[in-house]
Amino acid sequence: MPPARFQPSQIKNKIKREEVTNKQKKAKNQQKLQKRLEQAKLESTNPAAKKRRLLENVPRTLDNTREHDPSTVVSTDGPLSHEFSSDIASDPFAEYFTFTDVDPTVPPKVLITTSPKVSKGTHEFCDELVGIFPGAEYIRRKKGKGFEVGRIAGWAAGRGYKHMVVVNEDMKKPNAITLIYLPNGPMAYFKLTSVELTKQIYGHARATPHNPELVLNNFSTSLGHAVGRMFQTLFPPLPEFQGRQVVTLHNQRDFLFFRRHRYAFRSTEKVALQEIGPRFTLKLRWLKNGLPAVMNFGASPASLQIDTAPATDEDEQAEHVNEDEQAEDKDEEKPEDAQNDEVDEAEEHTPHESTAQPSQPIQPPKENDYLWMWKPELETTRRTFFL
Repeated sequence: MPPARFQPSQIKNKIKREEVTNKQKKAKNQQKLQKRLEQAKLESTNPAAKKRRLLENVPRTLDNTREHDPSTVVSTDGPLSHEFSSDIASDPFAEYFTFTDVDPTVPPKVLITTSPKVSKGTHEFCDELVGIFPGAEYIRRKKGKGFEVGRIAGWAAGRGYKHMVVVNEDMKKPNAITLIYLPNGPMAYFKLTSVELTKQIYGHARATPHNPELVLNNFSTSLGHAVGRMFQTLFPPLPEFQGRQVVTLHNQRDFLFFRRHRYAFRSTEKVALQEIGPRFTLKLRWLKNGLPAVMNFGASPASLQIDTAPATDEDEQAEHVNEDEQAEDKDEEKPEDAQNDEVDEAEEHTPHESTAQPSQPIQPPKENDYLWMWKPELETTRRTFFL
Protein backbone atom coordinates (compact mmCIF):
# COMPACT_ATOMS: atom_id res chain seq x y z
CA MET A 1 0.00 0.00 0.00
CA PRO A 2 1.60 3.32 -1.03
CA PRO A 3 1.92 6.17 1.46
CA ALA A 4 -1.03 8.56 1.82
CA ARG A 5 0.91 11.39 0.21
CA PHE A 6 0.99 9.53 -3.11
CA GLN A 7 -1.79 9.94 -5.67
CA PRO A 8 -3.09 6.94 -7.63
CA SER A 9 -1.74 8.48 -10.83
CA GLN A 10 1.80 8.13 -9.43
CA ILE A 11 1.51 4.35 -9.10
CA LYS A 12 3.19 2.72 -12.11
CA ASN A 13 1.54 -0.68 -11.78
CA LYS A 14 -1.80 -0.51 -13.63
CA ILE A 15 -3.57 -3.20 -11.59
CA LYS A 16 -2.49 -1.69 -8.29
CA ARG A 17 -3.40 1.80 -9.51
CA GLU A 18 -6.95 0.72 -10.40
CA GLU A 19 -7.32 -1.06 -7.04
CA VAL A 20 -6.31 2.06 -5.08
CA THR A 21 -8.55 4.28 -7.21
CA ASN A 22 -11.60 2.06 -6.67
CA LYS A 23 -11.00 1.98 -2.90
CA GLN A 24 -10.80 5.77 -2.77
CA LYS A 25 -14.02 6.15 -4.80
CA LYS A 26 -15.82 3.67 -2.56
CA ALA A 27 -14.70 5.47 0.59
CA LYS A 28 -15.75 8.82 -0.86
CA ASN A 29 -19.20 7.53 -1.79
CA GLN A 30 -19.67 6.09 1.68
CA GLN A 31 -18.87 9.48 3.21
CA LYS A 32 -21.42 11.19 0.94
CA LEU A 33 -24.07 8.61 1.81
CA GLN A 34 -23.45 9.02 5.52
CA LYS A 35 -23.71 12.80 5.16
CA ARG A 36 -27.01 12.55 3.28
CA LEU A 37 -28.46 10.20 5.92
CA GLU A 38 -27.50 12.56 8.72
CA GLN A 39 -28.95 15.51 6.79
CA ALA A 40 -32.23 13.64 6.15
CA LYS A 41 -32.50 12.71 9.85
CA LEU A 42 -32.00 16.33 10.84
CA GLU A 43 -34.51 17.68 8.31
CA SER A 44 -37.16 15.15 9.36
CA THR A 45 -37.29 16.80 12.77
CA ASN A 46 -36.57 20.37 11.60
CA PRO A 47 -38.40 21.33 8.36
CA ALA A 48 -36.83 24.80 8.41
CA ALA A 49 -33.40 23.25 7.82
CA LYS A 50 -34.59 21.65 4.57
CA LYS A 51 -36.13 24.91 3.39
CA ARG A 52 -32.91 26.79 4.15
CA ARG A 53 -30.83 24.18 2.30
CA LEU A 54 -33.01 24.41 -0.82
CA LEU A 55 -32.74 28.19 -0.86
CA GLU A 56 -28.96 28.11 -0.56
CA ASN A 57 -28.22 25.24 -2.95
CA VAL A 58 -29.71 26.40 -6.27
CA PRO A 59 -28.24 24.43 -9.21
CA ARG A 60 -26.80 26.42 -12.11
CA THR A 61 -28.55 25.63 -15.40
CA LEU A 62 -28.68 27.20 -18.83
CA ASP A 63 -32.14 28.53 -18.07
CA ASN A 64 -31.40 30.34 -14.79
CA THR A 65 -28.03 31.66 -16.05
CA ARG A 66 -29.58 33.12 -19.20
CA GLU A 67 -28.08 36.42 -20.35
CA HIS A 68 -30.83 38.86 -21.33
CA ASP A 69 -30.34 41.51 -23.98
CA PRO A 70 -31.71 44.80 -22.57
CA SER A 71 -32.47 46.12 -26.07
CA THR A 72 -34.93 43.34 -26.88
CA VAL A 73 -36.18 41.90 -23.59
CA VAL A 74 -39.65 42.95 -22.50
CA SER A 75 -40.27 42.60 -18.78
CA THR A 76 -42.95 40.07 -17.94
CA ASP A 77 -44.14 38.52 -14.72
CA GLY A 78 -44.43 34.98 -16.06
CA PRO A 79 -44.76 32.79 -19.15
CA LEU A 80 -46.96 34.12 -21.92
CA SER A 81 -50.13 32.24 -22.76
CA HIS A 82 -53.01 32.88 -25.14
CA GLU A 83 -52.47 36.62 -25.66
CA PHE A 84 -49.81 39.36 -25.66
CA SER A 85 -51.60 42.43 -24.41
CA SER A 86 -48.90 43.68 -22.03
CA ASP A 87 -46.32 44.72 -24.62
CA ILE A 88 -48.36 46.05 -27.56
CA ALA A 89 -47.08 49.58 -27.02
CA SER A 90 -43.41 48.50 -27.06
CA ASP A 91 -43.56 45.81 -29.73
CA PRO A 92 -42.76 47.10 -33.27
CA PHE A 93 -44.54 44.08 -34.81
CA ALA A 94 -47.81 44.45 -32.90
CA GLU A 95 -49.46 46.43 -35.70
CA TYR A 96 -49.05 43.47 -38.08
CA PHE A 97 -51.22 41.17 -35.99
CA THR A 98 -54.63 42.61 -35.09
CA PHE A 99 -58.02 40.98 -34.55
CA THR A 100 -60.25 44.05 -34.58
CA ASP A 101 -61.73 43.51 -38.04
CA VAL A 102 -62.15 39.72 -38.09
CA ASP A 103 -64.80 37.31 -36.88
CA PRO A 104 -63.34 35.43 -33.88
CA THR A 105 -65.12 32.23 -34.89
CA VAL A 106 -63.90 32.15 -38.52
CA PRO A 107 -60.46 30.57 -38.98
CA PRO A 108 -57.97 32.51 -41.12
CA LYS A 109 -57.19 31.16 -44.59
CA VAL A 110 -53.79 29.44 -44.67
CA LEU A 111 -52.08 28.31 -47.87
CA ILE A 112 -49.71 25.36 -47.41
CA THR A 113 -47.29 24.44 -50.18
CA THR A 114 -43.86 22.89 -50.58
CA SER A 115 -40.59 23.36 -52.38
CA PRO A 116 -40.40 21.89 -55.90
CA LYS A 117 -39.96 18.14 -56.30
CA VAL A 118 -40.74 16.87 -52.82
CA SER A 119 -41.17 13.27 -51.72
CA LYS A 120 -44.07 11.35 -50.21
CA GLY A 121 -42.98 12.04 -46.62
CA THR A 122 -43.24 15.80 -47.13
CA HIS A 123 -46.71 15.45 -48.66
CA GLU A 124 -47.81 13.45 -45.61
CA PHE A 125 -46.43 16.10 -43.26
CA CYS A 126 -48.32 18.83 -45.16
CA ASP A 127 -51.52 16.80 -44.84
CA GLU A 128 -50.91 16.75 -41.08
CA LEU A 129 -50.54 20.55 -41.06
CA VAL A 130 -53.90 20.89 -42.79
CA GLY A 131 -55.47 19.07 -39.87
CA ILE A 132 -53.75 21.36 -37.34
CA PHE A 133 -54.79 24.73 -38.75
CA PRO A 134 -58.60 24.97 -39.13
CA GLY A 135 -58.51 27.22 -42.22
CA ALA A 136 -55.60 25.53 -44.01
CA GLU A 137 -55.56 24.38 -47.64
CA TYR A 138 -52.76 22.31 -49.17
CA ILE A 139 -51.88 23.02 -52.80
CA ARG A 140 -49.04 21.16 -54.44
CA ARG A 141 -46.44 23.40 -56.02
CA LYS A 142 -46.09 23.04 -59.77
CA LYS A 143 -42.77 22.80 -61.58
CA GLY A 144 -41.36 25.29 -64.03
CA LYS A 145 -40.65 29.01 -64.19
CA GLY A 146 -42.89 31.62 -62.62
CA PHE A 147 -43.61 29.67 -59.42
CA GLU A 148 -41.19 31.41 -57.06
CA VAL A 149 -42.28 31.74 -53.44
CA GLY A 150 -42.65 35.52 -53.81
CA ARG A 151 -45.02 35.16 -56.77
CA ILE A 152 -47.14 32.56 -54.98
CA ALA A 153 -47.26 34.76 -51.87
CA GLY A 154 -48.50 37.72 -53.93
CA TRP A 155 -51.08 35.50 -55.64
CA ALA A 156 -52.29 34.18 -52.27
CA ALA A 157 -52.46 37.64 -50.70
CA GLY A 158 -54.62 38.86 -53.57
CA ARG A 159 -57.11 36.04 -52.95
CA GLY A 160 -57.71 36.53 -49.27
CA TYR A 161 -55.16 34.20 -47.70
CA LYS A 162 -53.77 35.44 -44.38
CA HIS A 163 -50.83 33.08 -44.08
CA MET A 164 -48.59 31.01 -46.30
CA VAL A 165 -46.59 28.03 -45.07
CA VAL A 166 -43.81 26.61 -47.27
CA VAL A 167 -42.33 23.24 -46.27
CA ASN A 168 -38.84 22.42 -47.57
CA GLU A 169 -37.19 19.03 -47.59
CA ASP A 170 -33.69 17.57 -47.66
CA MET A 171 -32.75 13.93 -48.16
CA LYS A 172 -36.46 13.18 -48.74
CA LYS A 173 -37.40 14.48 -45.27
CA PRO A 174 -38.99 17.82 -44.32
CA ASN A 175 -36.27 20.00 -42.82
CA ALA A 176 -37.53 23.62 -42.82
CA ILE A 177 -40.69 25.73 -42.64
CA THR A 178 -41.13 29.28 -43.96
CA LEU A 179 -44.06 31.10 -42.35
CA ILE A 180 -45.26 34.18 -44.25
CA TYR A 181 -47.83 36.60 -42.85
CA LEU A 182 -49.91 38.07 -45.67
CA PRO A 183 -50.32 40.49 -47.28
CA ASN A 184 -47.29 42.54 -46.17
CA GLY A 185 -45.18 40.24 -44.04
CA PRO A 186 -43.18 39.64 -41.97
CA MET A 187 -41.94 36.13 -42.71
CA ALA A 188 -39.89 33.75 -40.60
CA TYR A 189 -37.72 30.77 -41.51
CA PHE A 190 -37.49 27.83 -39.07
CA LYS A 191 -35.33 24.74 -39.11
CA LEU A 192 -37.51 21.65 -38.70
CA THR A 193 -36.34 18.62 -36.73
CA SER A 194 -37.68 15.64 -34.76
CA VAL A 195 -40.76 15.17 -36.93
CA GLU A 196 -43.14 12.41 -35.85
CA LEU A 197 -46.41 11.97 -37.69
CA THR A 198 -49.63 10.98 -35.99
CA LYS A 199 -49.39 7.37 -37.13
CA GLN A 200 -45.94 7.10 -35.52
CA ILE A 201 -47.22 8.07 -32.04
CA TYR A 202 -48.30 5.08 -30.00
CA GLY A 203 -51.80 5.35 -28.57
CA HIS A 204 -52.57 8.65 -30.27
CA ALA A 205 -55.99 10.23 -30.12
CA ARG A 206 -58.16 11.00 -33.13
CA ALA A 207 -58.45 14.65 -34.18
CA THR A 208 -61.78 16.44 -34.64
CA PRO A 209 -62.53 19.52 -36.79
CA HIS A 210 -63.02 21.77 -33.72
CA ASN A 211 -60.98 24.96 -33.37
CA PRO A 212 -58.26 24.13 -30.82
CA GLU A 213 -57.13 26.08 -27.80
CA LEU A 214 -53.64 27.62 -28.18
CA VAL A 215 -50.99 27.78 -25.45
CA LEU A 216 -47.82 29.82 -26.05
CA ASN A 217 -45.21 29.35 -23.35
CA ASN A 218 -41.94 31.18 -22.49
CA PHE A 219 -41.93 33.81 -25.25
CA SER A 220 -40.38 36.60 -23.18
CA THR A 221 -38.65 39.00 -25.62
CA SER A 222 -39.97 41.35 -28.28
CA LEU A 223 -38.66 38.98 -30.96
CA GLY A 224 -40.33 36.10 -29.15
CA HIS A 225 -43.59 38.04 -28.98
CA ALA A 226 -43.47 38.66 -32.74
CA VAL A 227 -42.93 34.95 -33.42
CA GLY A 228 -45.67 34.04 -30.95
CA ARG A 229 -48.12 36.40 -32.61
CA MET A 230 -47.39 34.86 -36.01
CA PHE A 231 -48.39 31.46 -34.68
CA GLN A 232 -51.30 32.98 -32.76
CA THR A 233 -52.86 34.39 -35.93
CA LEU A 234 -52.82 30.94 -37.57
CA PHE A 235 -55.73 29.95 -35.33
CA PRO A 236 -59.12 31.58 -34.79
CA PRO A 237 -59.19 33.83 -31.69
CA LEU A 238 -62.17 31.98 -30.21
CA PRO A 239 -61.53 28.24 -29.68
CA GLU A 240 -64.23 25.60 -29.50
CA PHE A 241 -63.74 24.16 -26.03
CA GLN A 242 -66.22 21.34 -26.61
CA GLY A 243 -63.59 19.74 -28.87
CA ARG A 244 -61.21 19.45 -25.86
CA GLN A 245 -58.21 20.03 -28.14
CA VAL A 246 -55.16 22.10 -27.20
CA VAL A 247 -52.12 23.08 -29.29
CA THR A 248 -48.98 23.91 -27.31
CA LEU A 249 -45.92 25.77 -28.56
CA HIS A 250 -43.29 25.67 -25.80
CA ASN A 251 -40.11 27.73 -26.12
CA GLN A 252 -37.03 26.50 -24.29
CA ARG A 253 -33.53 27.74 -25.18
CA ASP A 254 -34.91 29.07 -28.49
CA PHE A 255 -36.21 25.62 -29.50
CA LEU A 256 -39.96 25.63 -30.17
CA PHE A 257 -41.58 22.31 -29.26
CA PHE A 258 -44.94 21.72 -30.96
CA ARG A 259 -47.46 19.35 -29.40
CA ARG A 260 -51.20 18.73 -29.84
CA HIS A 261 -53.28 16.98 -27.17
CA ARG A 262 -56.84 16.28 -26.17
CA TYR A 263 -58.17 16.65 -22.64
CA ALA A 264 -59.42 13.34 -21.19
CA PHE A 265 -61.58 13.93 -18.12
CA ARG A 266 -61.19 10.79 -16.04
CA SER A 267 -63.25 12.17 -13.15
CA THR A 268 -64.53 15.46 -11.76
CA GLU A 269 -61.15 16.10 -10.12
CA LYS A 270 -58.55 14.62 -12.48
CA VAL A 271 -57.81 15.28 -16.14
CA ALA A 272 -55.30 13.61 -18.44
CA LEU A 273 -53.76 14.55 -21.79
CA GLN A 274 -53.83 12.22 -24.77
CA GLU A 275 -51.51 13.24 -27.60
CA ILE A 276 -53.01 13.63 -31.04
CA GLY A 277 -49.92 14.49 -33.08
CA PRO A 278 -47.94 15.35 -35.00
CA ARG A 279 -44.95 16.50 -32.99
CA PHE A 280 -41.94 18.46 -34.23
CA THR A 281 -39.32 21.01 -33.15
CA LEU A 282 -38.62 24.41 -34.72
CA LYS A 283 -35.72 26.83 -34.39
CA LEU A 284 -35.82 30.36 -35.79
CA ARG A 285 -33.07 31.17 -38.31
CA TRP A 286 -34.14 34.54 -39.66
CA LEU A 287 -36.98 37.04 -39.74
CA LYS A 288 -37.64 39.26 -42.78
CA ASN A 289 -39.82 42.25 -43.44
CA GLY A 290 -42.27 41.99 -46.31
CA LEU A 291 -42.88 39.19 -48.80
CA PRO A 292 -40.16 36.98 -50.33
CA ALA A 293 -38.11 38.86 -52.91
CA VAL A 294 -38.35 38.11 -56.64
CA MET A 295 -35.49 39.56 -58.68
CA ASN A 296 -37.13 39.54 -62.14
CA PHE A 297 -40.82 39.91 -61.42
CA GLY A 298 -41.69 41.47 -64.81
CA ALA A 299 -39.80 38.85 -66.84
CA SER A 300 -42.20 35.99 -66.15
CA PRO A 301 -43.31 34.36 -69.42
CA ALA A 302 -46.67 33.15 -68.09
CA SER A 303 -49.22 34.18 -65.52
CA LEU A 304 -49.30 32.47 -62.15
CA GLN A 305 -51.95 29.78 -61.89
CA ILE A 306 -52.08 27.39 -58.96
CA ASP A 307 -53.52 23.94 -59.49
CA THR A 308 -55.85 23.49 -56.51
CA ALA A 309 -56.67 19.86 -57.41
CA PRO A 310 -53.88 17.66 -55.98
CA ALA A 311 -52.33 15.31 -58.50
CA THR A 312 -53.07 11.68 -57.81
CA ASP A 313 -51.62 10.12 -60.94
CA GLU A 314 -48.08 10.32 -62.29
CA ASP A 315 -49.44 10.68 -65.82
CA GLU A 316 -51.37 13.81 -64.84
CA GLN A 317 -48.27 15.31 -63.28
CA ALA A 318 -46.22 14.59 -66.38
CA GLU A 319 -48.96 16.14 -68.51
CA HIS A 320 -48.84 19.35 -66.46
CA VAL A 321 -45.05 19.51 -66.79
CA ASN A 322 -45.24 19.06 -70.58
CA GLU A 323 -47.89 21.77 -70.86
CA ASP A 324 -45.73 24.18 -68.88
CA GLU A 325 -42.68 23.47 -71.06
CA GLN A 326 -44.69 23.97 -74.23
CA ALA A 327 -46.16 27.23 -72.94
CA GLU A 328 -42.69 28.50 -72.03
CA ASP A 329 -41.33 27.67 -75.50
CA LYS A 330 -44.22 29.50 -77.20
CA ASP A 331 -43.91 32.55 -74.99
CA GLU A 332 -40.15 32.84 -75.62
CA GLU A 333 -40.86 33.16 -79.35
CA LYS A 334 -43.43 35.96 -78.86
CA PRO A 335 -42.61 39.65 -78.23
CA GLU A 336 -42.94 41.09 -74.75
CA ASP A 337 -46.10 43.11 -75.56
CA ALA A 338 -47.95 39.99 -76.70
CA GLN A 339 -46.86 38.19 -73.53
CA ASN A 340 -48.23 40.99 -71.34
CA ASP A 341 -51.59 40.88 -73.20
CA GLU A 342 -51.84 37.15 -72.57
CA VAL A 343 -51.02 37.65 -68.89
CA ASP A 344 -53.90 40.14 -68.56
CA GLU A 345 -56.30 37.79 -70.36
CA ALA A 346 -55.26 34.84 -68.20
CA GLU A 347 -55.81 36.82 -65.01
CA GLU A 348 -59.27 37.84 -66.20
CA HIS A 349 -60.28 34.25 -67.03
CA THR A 350 -58.52 32.32 -64.25
CA PRO A 351 -60.11 28.90 -63.57
CA HIS A 352 -60.21 29.53 -59.81
CA GLU A 353 -62.59 32.48 -59.85
CA SER A 354 -65.46 30.22 -58.86
CA THR A 355 -63.81 29.05 -55.61
CA ALA A 356 -61.71 32.10 -54.59
CA GLN A 357 -62.29 35.83 -54.63
CA PRO A 358 -59.95 37.15 -57.35
CA SER A 359 -58.18 40.44 -57.01
CA GLN A 360 -55.01 42.10 -58.24
CA PRO A 361 -51.96 40.06 -57.13
CA ILE A 362 -49.58 41.89 -54.80
CA GLN A 363 -46.16 42.49 -56.33
CA PRO A 364 -43.33 41.11 -54.15
CA PRO A 365 -40.20 43.19 -53.44
CA LYS A 366 -36.93 42.80 -55.31
CA GLU A 367 -34.67 42.78 -52.24
CA ASN A 368 -34.87 41.05 -48.86
CA ASP A 369 -35.00 43.16 -45.71
CA TYR A 370 -33.71 41.07 -42.80
CA LEU A 371 -34.99 42.08 -39.38
CA TRP A 372 -33.10 39.38 -37.48
CA MET A 373 -30.72 36.62 -38.55
CA TRP A 374 -29.09 33.81 -36.63
CA LYS A 375 -25.32 33.48 -36.89
CA PRO A 376 -23.04 30.74 -35.51
CA GLU A 377 -21.21 33.17 -33.24
CA LEU A 378 -24.47 33.94 -31.45
CA GLU A 379 -24.29 30.56 -29.68
CA THR A 380 -20.71 30.74 -28.45
CA THR A 381 -21.78 31.47 -24.88
CA ARG A 382 -24.76 29.02 -24.81
CA ARG A 383 -26.41 31.39 -22.35
CA THR A 384 -27.84 33.95 -24.78
CA PHE A 385 -31.36 33.31 -26.03
CA PHE A 386 -33.46 35.55 -28.25
CA LEU A 387 -37.05 34.35 -27.88
